[in-house]
Amino acid sequence: MFGIKLFGTSSYLGVDIGTTSIKIAEIGKGGHGPELQNYGILESYGHLERVNNAIQTSALKIMEADTIQLLKTLIKHSNFKSRDAIASLPSFAAFITLFEMPQMNDADIAKTMQFQIGQYIPLPLTEVSIDWLKVGERQDDQGFVKEQILLVSIPNETIEKYQRIFAAAGLRLRAIEIESLALLRSVSDANMPPTMVVDIGSRSTNIAVVDKGNLRYNFQTDMSGAGITQALAGGLGIKIRRAEKLKRERGILGGSESELSTLMMPFVDAILNEVKRVKTKYEQSFGTVVTQVILAGGGSKMPGLAPYAQEQLGLPIVIADPFQKIHYPAALEPIVRDLGPSFAISIGLGIKEFVEAHPAV
Repeated sequence: MFGIKLFGTSSYLGVDIGTTSIKIAEIGKGGHGPELQNYGILESYGHLERVNNAIQTSALKIMEADTIQLLKTLIKHSNFKSRDAIASLPSFAAFITLFEMPQMNDADIAKTMQFQIGQYIPLPLTEVSIDWLKVGERQDDQGFVKEQILLVSIPNETIEKYQRIFAAAGLRLRAIEIESLALLRSVSDANMPPTMVVDIGSRSTNIAVVDKGNLRYNFQTDMSGAGITQALAGGLGIKIRRAEKLKRERGILGGSESELSTLMMPFVDAILNEVKRVKTKYEQSFGTVVTQVILAGGGSKMPGLAPYAQEQLGLPIVIADPFQKIHYPAALEPIVRDLGPSFAISIGLGIKEFVEAHPAV
């Protein structure tokens, strides 16, 4: 998506630029499929203390100079061999719409799209880049088959900013893809029944519904991990880094500090209430029932969250395991479970060119 298919490149860097960290997975084509060649992560804590210090914000802004420096630092210390990168773009930085049209071939869809896409995009078409995916079919009440099309548009200004950042960091930006598509590629497959994928990040939580490997619904809320950390810091009168450490170590279980769970639960419940709302809306709109939930993102690793979510949602809960899609060194086995939820997007980006190709307008 938003890039050119390349042939002959042996490996790619899947670069996940989040609101508070940058994660890179270097993926190459091995003898038995995609394999992990290297990885790196760099986290920034300034955002927890000063709101304006996030790498990215929901106002569609990315801190260009800071991101360049962080990328350079991560590349230098991780010794990546490849310089070909595929980057993630937060869902809040793109316009995503699912709509239907009569069944037709790809060429006719592309022609028809030129006349219809204007009504779905809030910006002039000259100011955005557009891509689309066929994500399914539905038979209407009259028996006619409808193509379900996922339309994604990104402001040209955003794409140009990414190009400047990657060029300044010494990387060749080969493609840009919204986070949801990269995430679903790494945690789902064509046989998976309707599943909610809840990506709990630091500044936002993305809730997507995937059916048979296709993104069918996408929603984002500002309820996130940073809110929980800030509530702990304020409620306990401790420094923000100490609060973040407690959240990661104790989670909603609280342990000996029972006040932890009391402070955290309103934020956790707010996220789960959004999940319930998306589930209801999806099932009403598509007529199919969600069967399970996959938790991803750094926030998904909070101790006690998975069993509590399962109790509240009444659905099986699975923690994202993107490493099942790739081969990796045996030495990483002890830490794969911990790394998985955080690296789901970067791995999904890194394997893109080895597992599929998408049509584009």
